[in-house]
Amino acid sequence: MARGKLRIYLGAAPGVGKTYAMLSEAHRRVERGTDCVVAFVEHHNRPRTEVMLRGLEEIPRKELEYRGSVFTEMDIDAVLARRPQVALVDELPHTNIPGSRNAKRWQDVEELLAAGIDVVSTVNIQHLESLGDVVESITGIRQQETVPDEVVRRADQIELVDMSPQALRRRMAHGNIYKSDKVDAALSNYFRPGNLTALRELALLWVADRVDEYLNEYRSEHRVSKIWGSRERIVVGLTGGPEGRTLIRRAARLAEKGAGGEVLAVYISRSDGLTSGSPKELAVQRTLVEDLGGTFHHVVGDDIPASLLDFARGVNATQIVLGVSRRKPWQYVFGPGVGATVARESGPDLDVHLITHAEAGKGRGLPVPRTARLGRVRIIWGWVVGVLGPALLTFFLTGLSPEVGLANDMLLFLALTVAAALLGGLVPSLASAVVGSLLLNWFFTPPVHTLTIADPKNIVAIVIFVGVAVSVASVVDLAARRTHQAARLRAESEILSFLAGSVLRGETSLEALLERVRETFGMESVALLERESEVAPWTCAGSVGPRPCRCPEDADVDMPVGDHMALALTGRVLPAEDRRVLAAFAAQAAVVLDRRRLQEEAEQARTLAEGNRIRTALLAAVSHDLRTPLAGIKASVSSLRSDDVEWSDQDRAELLEAIEEGADRLDHVVGNLLDMSRLQTGTVTPIVREIDLDEVVPMALGGVPEDSVELDIPETLPMVLVDKGLLERVVANLVENAVKYSPQDQPVLVSASALGDRVELRVVDRGPGVPDEGKERIFEPFQRYGDAPRGAGVGLGLAVARGFTEAVGGTLNAEDTPGGGLTMVVTLRVGEERAVRPVPSTIAMT
Repeated sequence: MARGKLRIYLGAAPGVGKTYAMLSEAHRRVERGTDCVVAFVEHHNRPRTEVMLRGLEEIPRKELEYRGSVFTEMDIDAVLARRPQVALVDELPHTNIPGSRNAKRWQDVEELLAAGIDVVSTVNIQHLESLGDVVESITGIRQQETVPDEVVRRADQIELVDMSPQALRRRMAHGNIYKSDKVDAALSNYFRPGNLTALRELALLWVADRVDEYLNEYRSEHRVSKIWGSRERIVVGLTGGPEGRTLIRRAARLAEKGAGGEVLAVYISRSDGLTSGSPKELAVQRTLVEDLGGTFHHVVGDDIPASLLDFARGVNATQIVLGVSRRKPWQYVFGPGVGATVARESGPDLDVHLITHAEAGKGRGLPVPRTARLGRVRIIWGWVVGVLGPALLTFFLTGLSPEVGLANDMLLFLALTVAAALLGGLVPSLASAVVGSLLLNWFFTPPVHTLTIADPKNIVAIVIFVGVAVSVASVVDLAARRTHQAARLRAESEILSFLAGSVLRGETSLEALLERVRETFGMESVALLERESEVAPWTCAGSVGPRPCRCPEDADVDMPVGDHMALALTGRVLPAEDRRVLAAFAAQAAVVLDRRRLQEEAEQARTLAEGNRIRTALLAAVSHDLRTPLAGIKASVSSLRSDDVEWSDQDRAELLEAIEEGADRLDHVVGNLLDMSRLQTGTVTPIVREIDLDEVVPMALGGVPEDSVELDIPETLPMVLVDKGLLERVVANLVENAVKYSPQDQPVLVSASALGDRVELRVVDRGPGVPDEGKERIFEPFQRYGDAPRGAGVGLGLAVARGFTEAVGGTLNAEDTPGGGLTMVVTLRVGEERAVRPVPSTIAMT
């Protein structure tokens, strides 16, 4: 049975119209005669979406009881029994109610697809598992319901449902997404313009990468070698020299000129020995290109220009950036150079930029020896010198008069044999020795023009000639093979050293490592497979390239890693000598996978530890700071309700005052807890405008005793850019903390002064002060100096004050008060308009 096809509508945020688009597609299919049913669609009481359900067949939902409540989920058995052509399944990342067949809805969809039923579903970008940390850093909210990226990537069609942040906020304000009582909170929290813009960018980039994968698969399947310039990709050719930094920066500037430009730096080393690239310089250049948003690649190739062009065409690059050759003029006798060769052979679809740099023309040292591996061209020249050379030399010598002598003739033929050995190796040189000896016998050994040798001395000379030729050829061939082996080992060692260094520094992800394996060995795809036991099925821990293997038996090359892991490659069969390097890559892949899992476990442990710490602090707060005022309120209320005592008006007033004070203390503690929660979730939205400090500071002192604070706020101060409500909370918390620790006979001083483009507000107390090592710790949540505060508090006041100060663009720091005590310094930005009033005033609370 053929597997069903999956189509996904992907959105950047709730309310962009994914479900509406899915239902519209269903109506179009029904009109074309397709058997389409609604397996599960959640309209969230949105009228326009609810209307779209009319005219579509709905499969009744399955009811499940959980913790005394009844919930409804998709009835997968009913859908399988109905067997429609197409099933609509909304909210792919949804977690099913306990008691369902599968834990997640995407697993239900997998069953439908396996049964041959096409599925149309929806998902938001924030629910992709790999983007969880990114989304949390943007919105402050951790998504609990996620779907593995691989499930979405395997979809046959992914359609982006896009909407601008402004349009989505208008839909929200009109009540088209949430009910009216939730609109204000949503617009000021999750649906802020910055959040929506960032989520929209995530969705666009993710879909763009998926489209890029589709394009690469299509080009691979149809063997398209011509470059399609759908996206600017700039390949930078590196040699390991210092000019590489200049080339990388130049390529980055070129990429910035086009939308979505991408920089790929590639270092190509010959398999017969790496070029004289500095590993330290390459590491610096790799860091530079990654800091600029590009990627670094290491490829092995005998012909550097051809390998560079193959790499560029393989990644569908549009431009190549190379540096002007460092060779001196006389060094061009060894060839035109990489830059000129690449420019000549690049073709019309690939632009080549030759960039000047400070190292141009300064020399590049001796050329890399080519004797390490004999290529086709050298072998051909060896045969030409070994076979045609003796014939041409015979023609030349027979025309000389007088003759040069048999001894000199033998030396000249021996020189050709040595040249043939140097160029083509053993076989051409042996052929040269045979041809040379025959020509010497026929033309130069008496009697001439016969194979007969009259003088025994000449026989000895020819035998010595053949022996020397064979010996020289053998030595040259052996040296070439040994040099090739040594150069190959050198190449392998530098590749592995470079790889190990990057892995140990934690700079290589599993996908990047597998991509390096694919590039190094020229394979189509690479996958790291693992299983729990000998009988368990293989699962893919990571893969790169189109159509990766699902089990080692399907691979062209497989490299076991332990008992339950294997590296599977497709594309070609590797020679035996390459498996040694492949084994090292496989071992490194296993290390990277283990390290990634350990990091995930460590992050989970850190999150749990932080949660436990906050939970412990909250429990301590509840046990003391919340129960103490509650006990006072309870006692006062019980006394007032008692019928056994006749309370006077004064007693009743005192009891009511105690109740009010306890309620105020509770309100203050709960307010700080809520403010800390808002700060940790990133939902504080300041409304910054220009205000006068003397409008805010006096209003923040309502909760402190009389005669405990002295104000010194000059009216000549410029206006500051703050949120009035947040600044009031900052001052209130700072003053309350200062009054708590300051002696009763010494009031707290609140003063302000202008310093350039900022205003400093100082809250000065004469308390015991805080040592230097504790000045930053007191701003952390649930921290109280000495852990023995005077009065109520859970250690959140200063943490909230600093959070609100930073939210409005200011800073809050602690300093020592001259003569003893602690001074809190709030630094605020000055507004553009400066209100100047000539008369300063000093206000004392009485």
